Amino acid sequence: MWGLFYGIGKRKIMNGDLRRICIYMNGDLRYTFDGKVECYMDKPVFKRKIYNEIREWKENRSDRYALLIKGARRVGKSTIAEQFARNEYRSYILIDFSKASNEIKSCFDDINDLDMFFLRLQALTGVNLYKEESVVIFDEVQLFPKARQAIKHLVKDGRYHYIETGSLISIKKNVENILIPSEEMKIEVYPMDYEEFCWATNQNFDMLKKIYDMNKSIGQEVNRKLMRDIRVYMAVGGMPQAVEAYAA
Repeated sequence: MWGLFYGIGKRKIMNGDLRRICIYMNGDLRYTFDGKVECYMDKPVFKRKIYNEIREWKENRSDRYALLIKGARRVGKSTIAEQFARNEYRSYILIDFSKASNEIKSCFDDINDLDMFFLRLQALTGVNLYKEESVVIFDEVQLFPKARQAIKHLVKDGRYHYIETGSLISIKKNVENILIPSEEMKIEVYPMDYEEFCWATNQNFDMLKKIYDMNKSIGQEVNRKLMRDIRVYMAVGGMPQAVEAYAA
């Protein structure tokens, strides 16, 4: 579950424009924004290198392309997309197609009238969308290909930005009977590399860079410590959930 609290224990405090969070039994998650508050997610949000790639899309390509974030399961696609939406937009709607209601899905039955489409979407989620200041996230879009097909028309309309997430294998398979939009910019998310692992576990990766640049022996004791850290990363791996459990 999510919280609207100040930092507790080791949880990382996030600054955002979040006013309220409502989680419904049918799985529709909605956000509206108004005024600065301090909030955090129950699970930690790790710093990821891909964040800057998403920012580059927003600044230079979001008027012509939706962003499709793809990757293996559990590498953090949904978390990254939502973190970016919270930090970089005035408001956002997240539709998780693994648990979206039939009412939400029915919005995609007819997108010829986009004014009505957006009104229905805002009414069902309780979120106000703002022209060029809001983003709609289609999470697990491979589970509802009709939404992916709609991207062509939504991007052309130009009112809002769009981020899709999808598991790597399923996103390629679930395309029967739909027209795959050319208005997609694709980026792939991988498990956390060692630098990201160091960020998450409060280790000094910059120090490693300095040691490497010195091109001199650092001594056996320090070398053993650094090799031990590498072996920990190899054992834990780069999947965010595993890193979270290790860092807890």
